[in-house]
Amino acid sequence: MKFFHTADWHLGKLVQGVYMTDGQRFILRQFVDAIKKEKPDAVIIAGDLYDRAVPPTEAVNLLDEVLQEIVMELHTPVIAVAGNHDSPSRLHFGSDLLRKNGLYIVGRLAKQTTPFVLKDADGEVYFHPVPFVDPSVCRHFYEDDTIRDFHSAMKRIIEELHLAPDARHVLIGHAFVTPGGEEAENTSDSERPLSIGGAEYVSAELFKPFHYTALGHLHQAHFVGQEKIRYAGSPMKYSISEEHHVKGFYIVDMDGEGQVTVEKRELIPDKDLRTVKGTMDEILRHEPSEDFVFIQLQDDTPVLYPMEKVRSVYPNAMHIERALPKLAATIENRSAEMHTKPSDLDLFRVFYAEMKEVEADEETLSILSNLLHDVMNKEEA
Repeated sequence: MKFFHTADWHLGKLVQGVYMTDGQRFILRQFVDAIKKEKPDAVIIAGDLYDRAVPPTEAVNLLDEVLQEIVMELHTPVIAVAGNHDSPSRLHFGSDLLRKNGLYIVGRLAKQTTPFVLKDADGEVYFHPVPFVDPSVCRHFYEDDTIRDFHSAMKRIIEELHLAPDARHVLIGHAFVTPGGEEAENTSDSERPLSIGGAEYVSAELFKPFHYTALGHLHQAHFVGQEKIRYAGSPMKYSISEEHHVKGFYIVDMDGEGQVTVEKRELIPDKDLRTVKGTMDEILRHEPSEDFVFIQLQDDTPVLYPMEKVRSVYPNAMHIERALPKLAATIENRSAEMHTKPSDLDLFRVFYAEMKEVEADEETLSILSNLLHDVMNKEEA
């Protein structure tokens, strides 16, 4: 059995005020072409098909266009679940009708979740779609007061699946999964927190009964604890924090015993999203590029109309900032090392050293000292 694992399409995504729809269409065109070539038995989309509960029309049209080609023209079943960015009810609408045509979308939790079953020469493979659901909703749904966080919610949902023995099982979920349910950092700034206070983490131990677990939510592709528990990651970059991610999807081959081999297939954007560093003079000598760039200016002095100048080389520049060095310690801490009550000149010396990464010379200190003297004399007068 061969299937594709993808997730976190975030159709309708805005990055720095720019809709990414054209780039998403370009990427998904590659994805559909891969389906034509590889002919998988199914396609899994592990949540966050849209970027918001009420997506723009262009995003809805793009999803309709892509799913229609995959399901109706290429006759490849699609199994998708709602993510935390999706509207469960909107995504679930018409699911019973769509299922008959090979589009299995689960937006809401159900008392009796029917797995999507496919057969190959070795027998049946059960695909179990588990949509994103808040623990409070899950607690009310099952009337179970022991459900207090995402781990206990996922545990109860899995207990309700009643896995058939002597069959192969694939779970499709959207959650923040870590090896033991411990706290971990997001892989991207564009991932919306699922909860506050450490209640969002789910232990990978829950997914041991499954032969493969297809996850969505985290935007960097990786496995969790075991190679059969994986995040596909998003198909393209949605923030500068994803600059160094390798985007794509997984091709999963499962044998008759449920053992899987996984191949990462890269997706190449028409416009990259990256950081460009340099002085304005250096940047203006770069080769023109259509990439989405975040500029870090390294000029020592202010630059007038920087975006206007940068866009003569990078017309899709998204953001400009001065590349100030990161503070190694607070001014207060550094000053405390010098004096109990630092003078204004002491504070300036600390600030200057942190900002410029060099100590202020005598001329600079003399200018500031004279300026402070003049200001203090005016205040006293």
